[in-house]
Amino acid sequence: MKIAYLGAGTWGFALASILAMNGHEVVVWTRDPLFASLLQESRAHPKLKNFKIDPSVRFSSDLKKVLEGAECIVESVTSSGVRSVFEEILPLEVPIILTSKGIEQGTGFLLPEVISDLSGVSRCPWVGTLSGPSHAEEVIQNMPTSVVCSAYDPAVTKLIYDLFSRPTFRIYPNSDLHGVCFGGAMKNIIAIACGISDGLSGSDNAKAALMTRGLHEMRKLCPVKDCKPETLNGLSGMGDLCVTCLSQHSRNYRFGRLLAEGFTPEEAKLKIGMAVEGIYTCVSVLELGVRYEIPVPVTEATCAILFKGLDPKEAVRSLLTRMVKEEHL
Repeated sequence: MKIAYLGAGTWGFALASILAMNGHEVVVWTRDPLFASLLQESRAHPKLKNFKIDPSVRFSSDLKKVLEGAECIVESVTSSGVRSVFEEILPLEVPIILTSKGIEQGTGFLLPEVISDLSGVSRCPWVGTLSGPSHAEEVIQNMPTSVVCSAYDPAVTKLIYDLFSRPTFRIYPNSDLHGVCFGGAMKNIIAIACGISDGLSGSDNAKAALMTRGLHEMRKLCPVKDCKPETLNGLSGMGDLCVTCLSQHSRNYRFGRLLAEGFTPEEAKLKIGMAVEGIYTCVSVLELGVRYEIPVPVTEATCAILFKGLDPKEAVRSLLTRMVKEEHL
């Protein structure tokens, strides 16, 4: 297939490489013409050392040119940028595969809902997602990885499976598109909190508690987005939560550690040098919690650190002194 790939970050670079290895014609779009030229000439991504992409992959900053003749669109821009990018190109009746992880601020829409909203339908039949525990730094080296694909239409789910499957990139189909997207979005917030906790105390006990209570927070809130709570027990929930909270490859985790070390959110973002999706999604999840009167204490504390100047040590103290209730799973 001819595939228009939107986004040239590390994840886009890694997935474009998989598609090319599977024999597809891939043209990657980035807004920055200088960066497009750099990638086209060097065949290497500055954030992924010692790897050259397949010579058949092309890079361009001309969106119209990238979309010409495309039989499928794959997206790896930021979650906050999905609406603005697709406003430029919809309507298009080709499969749209989302790989960003986030929830839109203000609307509370999951990313497939953003595409549906722009398409003027309740559930766009063309849209699907690829999600799960996967770092570009490992996928690009063909390290064993298992992820999840989902879509409103089973035919699109099968297409995603066929496009990306490789011996070292195992894909499990899942019919709960909203649950897959919700888990992938919300785990980034918990990863920031775990990074903060590790930076302050280095306590495995504290991090285990944050991950467990964070998963509980995810399960409490997910029904408001028409998700199945049991989906969060799988790769796009618990799996993605583990890899994002425990790995030095995780931008969200490293961002949290930098906050604990005394960097401001803006300074920490600059040091990371790539999108930290949990910052944007933190606001969206807190909005959902307020709207549906569902307590989200880990998200609320993380938001207060990011946007209200709350001291991380005080945030941890407030979480530990919350009223104890019986544990319900």
